[in-house]
Amino acid sequence: MSAPPPPYPAPGSDPDPHPALPRRVFWRRRTFWAHRAVRATAVITALALCGLVILLLVRDQTGTEGFLVGLGLAVLPVPLLMTVFRWLDRVEPGPWRNLLFAFAWGACAAALVAILANSLAIHWIAAATADPRGAESLGATVIAPVVEESAKACAILLIFLFRRREFTGLVDGVVVAGFSATGFAFTENILYLGNAFGEDQYTGDSGLTSMTVATFVVRIVLSPFAHPLFTVLTGIGFGLAAATARHRRLRRAVLPLLGLVLAMGMHALWNGSASLFGPYGFYLVYGAFMVPVLGLVTWLAIWSRQRELRTISAELPAYSAAGWLVPAAPHALSSMRARTMARDFAGRTYGARAARTVGEYEAFATSLAFLRHRAQREPGAPDFAERERELLHHLWQRRTIAGPALTYAARATGRVRVPPPYADYEGYNPYRD
Repeated sequence: MSAPPPPYPAPGSDPDPHPALPRRVFWRRRTFWAHRAVRATAVITALALCGLVILLLVRDQTGTEGFLVGLGLAVLPVPLLMTVFRWLDRVEPGPWRNLLFAFAWGACAAALVAILANSLAIHWIAAATADPRGAESLGATVIAPVVEESAKACAILLIFLFRRREFTGLVDGVVVAGFSATGFAFTENILYLGNAFGEDQYTGDSGLTSMTVATFVVRIVLSPFAHPLFTVLTGIGFGLAAATARHRRLRRAVLPLLGLVLAMGMHALWNGSASLFGPYGFYLVYGAFMVPVLGLVTWLAIWSRQRELRTISAELPAYSAAGWLVPAAPHALSSMRARTMARDFAGRTYGARAARTVGEYEAFATSLAFLRHRAQREPGAPDFAERERELLHHLWQRRTIAGPALTYAARATGRVRVPPPYADYEGYNPYRD
C-alpha cells in the first residue's frame, strides 16, 4: 500500500499562503437540470406529493381521530432515534440535508410504495388461493420484508450514488439507513396505532387492556429500534462498499446486496415470529435474536467511530509537520472530548461565531484525514490533489481561531504537553468590528 503524495507545500514556502480553490469553468453551457436549485425543488416536490398521498391513505384507513392519536403517539420515539444516530456521526457529521432527505424518503416515498405494493400483493394472493388469512400471513412474512427493505434502501442508494463525497464509510451507511428507517417506522406506527384506536372505539375497550395500549407497548416501548435495526444491515453493506477500493468492483456490488438480503431475512423472522414459533414467538425472537443483534450492531458502529478517530490521529501529523496545522491539532482532533473543549474555549473567548468556526475547522480537518487515508488505499486517485487543496484552503482561513483553541484543548485533556499558546491572543477578537 503506497503512500499518497506529500502534503501541499508549507505555507511559508509558497508565495501565496492561501492555496487557491480550483478554478471552475464557467463558459460551459449548463442544462436546465444541472442547476442545484432545480434538482432540489424537484426532489422536495416529489417527496411532498408522496407525503400528501400517504397522508390521505392513512387518514382514510384510520379516520381523522385515529390519525391524530396515531400521529401523537408515533412521534414519541423519533427524536430519540434521530439523536442516537446523529451522535454516532459526530466524528465527521454528514450534512443535515442528506439525513432529512433519508427521513422524508422513508416516511413518504418508501411508506407509500410499501402500502400500495403490500396491499396489491395480498389481494392477488388472496384471489389466487381463496385464503385471505393465509394471504395476510404470507404477505407479512415474505412480501412485506422484501418490499419495505427495498424501498427504504433506495434512500441509501441515492445518497451513495449522488452524494459520494459525503458517504465515506460504515458509520455513514448506518446513520443514513437509521434515518430512512426511522421515517418509515414513523408513518407505519401512525397507521397501526390509528387502526388500533379505531378498533377500540368500535369495541368500547379502554384502559390497559385496549388494543391501542398493547400496540403502543409493542411498537413504541419494546421495539422502536426494529425497523432501524433491519435497515442498518443494508447501510452496513453500503458503508463497507464505500470503504472498499474502486478497483474491487465485484465486492462493491455484492456487499450492499448482501446487507439487503440480511435485512430482509431479519425482517421476515421478526414478522413471522408468531406463526413460526407460536404465541410466545415474539418474546423468543425478541430476547434471543433482536436484542443480541442490536447490541452487536451498536458495538460495531461505536468501534467504527473509534477507528475513524484513530485514522485522524495517524493521517494529520503529516500536515502538522508541513506547517498547515498546529502541532497539537492531530491530538485534539482525535478526541471527541478535546473537540468539544476547543469549541467551548473559542465560544468563551471570541463568541458563538468563533465556536462555529472551530466546528467547521474540525469537520474540514477530519475530511482531510479521511481523504489521505483513502489515497493510501487507492494511489493515484484523480481528485486527491484538487480536494486536498480545497480542504487546506478552508483550514487556512480558520487557523487564527482554531489553532489556539485546539492547542488549549489538547493541553487541557493531557493529550499533549505544550505551553499555553492562547496568551498571545489575550483580548484579541477577529470578529469584533
